[in-house]
This record gives sequence, C-alpha cells and structure tokens, in this order.
Amino acid sequence: MPAIDNKTRTLRFKIVYCGTPLSGKTTNLRQIHAKLDPQGRSDLVSLSTSQDRTLFFDFLAVDSRAVPGYSTSFHLYTVPGQVTYNATLQLVLRQADGVVFVADSQMDRQRDNLQAFQALEANLRIHGSGIERLPLVLQYNKRDLPNLAPVEYMEYLLNNRPVPHLSFEAEAYSGRNVLATLNAITQAVVARFQQAQEQQREPLRDLVMA
Repeated sequence: MPAIDNKTRTLRFKIVYCGTPLSGKTTNLRQIHAKLDPQGRSDLVSLSTSQDRTLFFDFLAVDSRAVPGYSTSFHLYTVPGQVTYNATLQLVLRQADGVVFVADSQMDRQRDNLQAFQALEANLRIHGSGIERLPLVLQYNKRDLPNLAPVEYMEYLLNNRPVPHLSFEAEAYSGRNVLATLNAITQAVVARFQQAQEQQREPLRDLVMA
C-alpha cells in the first residue's frame, strides 16, 4: 500500500521497473522524464556504469492530480537485471505498489526474459506478495529491432495465466508506448488502493495522471 502522510496530506506510490540487463528499463525512465512537464516530475537520478548498465537503481518521481485534500506522487525505480545484484532487487521491491516488467523482444533474449520473470516472482514471495496480487504490466520492448520474437510467443512465456496482465509492444528508445505503460500501471495501483479503501469503508475519488 502507498505511503500516506496525513500531516502533509500526501500519497506516495512505489512502482518498480524490472527486467533483464539492457532491456530498456532506464530508457523508459529517461523518456518519461523527457516527455512530462518539468513542474510535474523530479530530476532523474541514475547510478550506472560506463557501459550504461544500472548498478543500483534509477529514480524518478511523477506527480499527479490528487484526491481532494491530498497530493499524489508516483515514485518510479529501476533495478539492475544482473543476477549478481539480486539483493538490490529484493531491497527495491520491498513495499512496491506495482511492477512494470520490461522484456527484450529479440529472440535470443527470451530465456533471459523468462529467468528474470521467475526471479521477480521469487523475490515478491520473499516479501509476502505475488504476481497475481500485485499490479503488474508487461512491456515487450525493442519492437523496432531485427530478429524479433512473435508477441504471441512472449505472451506464452510470460503472460500465460488465467487472467493475463495488461501488455504493450513498445520502442522505449523512440518513446512508443512508454507513457501508455506508465498510465496503465499507475491506474492499476490506484484501483487497487481504492478497492482497499472501499473495504475499509473509506471510498476515494479517481486519481488521474497529470
């Protein structure tokens, strides 16, 4: 559930972008940072190596129109895809309100995608959560490159479940469907929050991305 500060009247949701190394997680955040009004988002904090791989995490805060009397912020994180940084993934996933899984669409990366998705599931279980209980959106990135896996095959590998997650074909480098992915996950985490509030008999109005 989001962090709620009644003193400052703020809601803060945590969204984590996961996936294989170099799948486009950081590129998503860079595009979001570039496309949104500077007054509605923070600076992008990125810790990466000279090879442009995320070492620890990237961070970007995005503001939205709030519940009456509250301001709302979506805190976006990426995590390194390398197995050696699994402890970082566990740390960043802690208390996450939603996840975007960024998959590399190239055919020779499908085994890596599956392994990364299985690692995500395992790490969520450590925190007492799960793929079926946490809002999740799949992004099939790099659809502009050659040697692509068919989307149907990627759906079979990563989204073959009774109630499939929402998924998008994307080209993060050009920005195609980057904001659509963001809007989908923010709407999902807000809907989950509203359901929880309704169960507590504290209904809230809709939140809409600025």
